[in-house]
Amino acid sequence: MRIETKNVYRIMKIPSNIQDIINELADQYLENDRYNRPWIIGFSGGKDSTVLLTLTWLAMKQLQAEGHTLTRHVYVVNNDTLVENPVIEEYVTGVLNTIQQAAKQQELPITVKMTTPQLEDTFWSCVIGKGYPVPNNTFRFCTEKMKIKPTSTFITTQVAADGEAIVLVGTRYDESQRRSMSIKRHEIKGHRLSKHPLNANTFTYAPIKSLMTEEVWWIINAIPSPWGFDNKILFNIYKDASADDYECPTVVTDDSHKSCGQSRFGCWICTVVKDDKSMNQLIKNGISWMQPLLDFRNRLAENRNKSENRCSTRRNGQLAVDENGHNMGNYTMEYRIQILRELLQIQKDTQQYRSSIDLITSQELVAIQVIWYRDGNFTTTVNDVYNEVYGYDMPNDNITLQERILLEKACSDSNHYRLIQELLALQKNKVLLMKKQGLQNDLEERINDFVKSTSK
Repeated sequence: MRIETKNVYRIMKIPSNIQDIINELADQYLENDRYNRPWIIGFSGGKDSTVLLTLTWLAMKQLQAEGHTLTRHVYVVNNDTLVENPVIEEYVTGVLNTIQQAAKQQELPITVKMTTPQLEDTFWSCVIGKGYPVPNNTFRFCTEKMKIKPTSTFITTQVAADGEAIVLVGTRYDESQRRSMSIKRHEIKGHRLSKHPLNANTFTYAPIKSLMTEEVWWIINAIPSPWGFDNKILFNIYKDASADDYECPTVVTDDSHKSCGQSRFGCWICTVVKDDKSMNQLIKNGISWMQPLLDFRNRLAENRNKSENRCSTRRNGQLAVDENGHNMGNYTMEYRIQILRELLQIQKDTQQYRSSIDLITSQELVAIQVIWYRDGNFTTTVNDVYNEVYGYDMPNDNITLQERILLEKACSDSNHYRLIQELLALQKNKVLLMKKQGLQNDLEERINDFVKSTSK
């Protein structure tokens, strides 16, 4: 006989429809499949992913209480875009640490995994490094590079290790008409699992699809967190950031997921939305140190399409000038340098209030320098800008002191000395990105540019 979860946790009586979901999760967990396919839960820390993990956790505890051996592994996957809202990032970090500790203490086969974009795909590597214009509704590189790709890579890796995997998603009919239609389109009548449209040998399972928003909040407020975190913190974050009731998905399973433009808790720098209601509300509710971040985000949005900030060509060399002579290509090097200077200044000022906050990582700074070298910029370096703001150099020397002395002795011509320095910088920084593809072309282009400049 099924042991009700309320007897396990001694909480108030769970409504029958919610208990039915827990029972269904338990039955699906015990499903005898040939691979014992692991479950993957995309966990953003928002209300829906929290409820999904809560009910999954309760189902596993229910099975444990019934004497079942829990052999199917569950991966709780959180994707850090590196530009998450700092308030949310702090909350999610605490939750994930608690989940991992509680799973170990309760002897549950649950593992927390963090994913991040590849260094060359981060927001600042793309915008400041490559000169991508900040995202809008028609040009949204961020979702693919920063969310879909890292999580899909983890799923693919896990599938390769286990043969198949099942992705549990927190999508619900109640979220929107479009989302409801999408769920119904992909589900197979009479079956809980659907084929994942993006990842081979991967299935999706949407156990909370029938829950109304009011029921989601009931679970958060009425059922104590099974991993021991205070759900009131999450409730208060939503209350303080009251805006569009939607969260940016971690696991993308269909076309309706690909837009984070209405995201409540997305990236603090998101320029897809016209007005960041959540950040505005957080500031109104006392988190005043975020005001410079919001102002900076707004400036980036306002300056996006100014012709003087854009090149006449795209990165591939394709002409990008509209019928009015307006430049529509990537950002100019001058504007990229300006963005970096402003970002570092805001980071420095913000660290006076929140010392733990890094708006840009040191690895990204190195990656940006790599890209600038590849783009032929050897005049203003990332270190120059960093030194200007912070008053000291960042640890980013491309050649050692001994190498520099030998070069100076070997090169009578200062132009030759500078050229060799630049070639060494290209080679060494290419290695830092662990992507040597294209290095020969970069070196040849730099030498050709040098020959042309000296022959004039």
